[in-house]
Amino acid sequence: MNAIQLPPDLEQQIFEAVHFFWSTRFGQIKKQTVIGTRDQGNRGAVTGGKQLDGFVALIRNLLIQNGVPEHCIFVDTDLELPGYFRPNKKWDLLVVDKNELVIAIEFKSQVGPSFGNNFNNRTEEAMGTALDIWTAYREGVFGAQQAPWLGYFMVLEDCAKSKEPVRVRSPHFPVLREFHNASYQKRYQIFCEKLLRERQYSASCLMSTSCSDEAVTYGFLGEHLSFDMFITSMLSAALAHFFQRGH
Repeated sequence: MNAIQLPPDLEQQIFEAVHFFWSTRFGQIKKQTVIGTRDQGNRGAVTGGKQLDGFVALIRNLLIQNGVPEHCIFVDTDLELPGYFRPNKKWDLLVVDKNELVIAIEFKSQVGPSFGNNFNNRTEEAMGTALDIWTAYREGVFGAQQAPWLGYFMVLEDCAKSKEPVRVRSPHFPVLREFHNASYQKRYQIFCEKLLRERQYSASCLMSTSCSDEAVTYGFLGEHLSFDMFITSMLSAALAHFFQRGH
């Protein structure tokens, strides 16, 4: 089996994807304001979509560079997968080879100000998606195949609001100790690490990023939630599958 191939300018490509994320967000908000359809708060950028396309394109290019046939990668259309509790769910990137699901990735982001409500929504979505697809797999919805590789890629705004301690209220039963005064960044880190520990996803990447007049910055929250760990796991799964198939 071939070794994983990474481009020498990978860090620059990651930065460009981060820059695209911010420029697209601001562009969507500005566009909706001009045409008079501005959503409340930051929903303008969220409902506009596409701000994560830079990361999707980067992952797609890494798969192609490592020998995954282009016709097996889906990023624009044909992204629906059947479920068990619901008819189907649309993912953001799929690798499907000869009717076998190899890779499925969900890309999500959160930029303030409503970190509390959005955190609950994001975590419930991710847990529900994992439960649905793994139950469908167990029940033979995908036929007799090896377990697919599932990825969860989260981009979170790095700001004072996401880093400050958050109190929790639970009047009837005690909250787990790790959540006491944990910021939303820490909560996301705990959540993504538990997704991996419980094997709900094969890998998760948790990126924090900020954008100001001075600079665009980014980093990763948690040793096992870095971009390098994410793509190493993903590409290893892809190479193993296509090596076995003789591609």
